[in-house]
Amino acid sequence: MKKNKRVWLIIIPILAILAFMLKDSFTQKSIEDLPGDFKEVAFVRNEQNKGGIIRIYAISVGNPAQADYQACIDLLPVNDYGSFTTAYFFDKNAPYPTSLTVEAPHYDAKQFQAIQISKKSGTNK
Repeated sequence: MKKNKRVWLIIIPILAILAFMLKDSFTQKSIEDLPGDFKEVAFVRNEQNKGGIIRIYAISVGNPAQADYQACIDLLPVNDYGSFTTAYFFDKNAPYPTSLTVEAPHYDAKQFQAIQISKKSGTNK
């Protein structure tokens, strides 16, 4: 009987931790949850794995007046060691690019007009 009790004292905390981890993984915030009706429309990343990782995003914004650009860029990933993440925000009701290039300019600036450009960089350790 004592052995059964000890097993349950170990199993119950493990199950509680697993339940918390599952709940946390299924309720992660995304850019679609932020005010402003954000939607990722294009993404490109450099293929080089030596050195900094460069990520470029094109994001459409349905409500530019209500958009929280800083919260959106905070949700995008960045790594250490000279990595950069750049997000170009475009009005959903205007033309926006559906493909990007790693080399600057990342899209045709004559055809598409960004309403906000945000950059985030990793730390150098």
